[in-house]
Amino acid sequence: MEIANGELLVLLGPSGCGKSTTLNIIAGLTEPSAGKVLFGEEDVTGLSPHQRNIAMVFQSSLLYPHLTARQNIFMSLKRSEPSRAEIERRIAEVAAIVDIERLLDKLPSQLSGGERQRVATAKAIIRQPTAFLLDEPLGALDAAMRLTLRSELVNLQKRLKTTMVFVTHDQTEAMTMGDRIAVMRNGRVEQIGTPDEIYNRPATLFVAGFVGAPPMNFFQGEIDGGSGTPTFVAGPMRVPLATAAAGRPGQSVTLAIRPQFLRIRPAASPDAMPVSVFALEHLGNESIVIFETAAKEKLRAVVAPGFEARIGEPLHVGFDPAAGKLFDRATERPIAAA
Repeated sequence: MEIANGELLVLLGPSGCGKSTTLNIIAGLTEPSAGKVLFGEEDVTGLSPHQRNIAMVFQSSLLYPHLTARQNIFMSLKRSEPSRAEIERRIAEVAAIVDIERLLDKLPSQLSGGERQRVATAKAIIRQPTAFLLDEPLGALDAAMRLTLRSELVNLQKRLKTTMVFVTHDQTEAMTMGDRIAVMRNGRVEQIGTPDEIYNRPATLFVAGFVGAPPMNFFQGEIDGGSGTPTFVAGPMRVPLATAAAGRPGQSVTLAIRPQFLRIRPAASPDAMPVSVFALEHLGNESIVIFETAAKEKLRAVVAPGFEARIGEPLHVGFDPAAGKLFDRATERPIAAA
């Protein structure tokens, strides 16, 4: 994995996939079992965390409870021993950057969660590090504060032009913050790309299902080529496919459809699947209908606001096959165009 200078790279994946371990290897807190860590052309694999000049911000703000915000920030400068005037100048500078000037003389117990995280960020910035490593720094905050600090962190990174590696399991955070995203699973990187690439061209079935809210719908079936036109068959549903990327006859496949492309059909048809309404979620600007299939699988469709249906009401859903993505069920890889 290569991280560009000045880039904001997000490590995204479920809990336990190796995101924090990767961050700790970059920081020097964990020794890699194989491979090297290079900063530019310098091999830093054997260097201590302090020698790497890395600043980390954790989910917990990790402030000294008996010190004021000003004194906590100063602790990051103790080893460098700058002059008193330089200390005051740099503390004032970072306090202005993260908007905590009015909080400098308060103790952590007098600050909100978001304010403590701003102080922790100031502690990291004042060191003028080679890179910032952030391990789910917004995870303990309420939804409104996460939105605020999310945009502020992106703005800060662009102004400082410093490399930042941000760990999260929240795909909305990843999509809105990252220049690129590395999606991880079971200790491996499944795909690295821009948010657009990750969303629109997922490299694996896992990436397709993990990135996107609501998540993708998956239809398990196989390719039938007996009629001359490749057709996706899932139970009673038969959907003609474009021949360019339709797989081979008899191939077991998964057809993935984003919820915004799932369509409610007024009546039964060969290219639609019978379902029943499981739940409705009204979000103001749109509604989400959750369907249940005969096999007890859940499907989601994004519909116009105000859509109403009874729980348990039988309906039919279909989709434009051009909007779908076909994956080989054995390899979980996309079926490429011929």
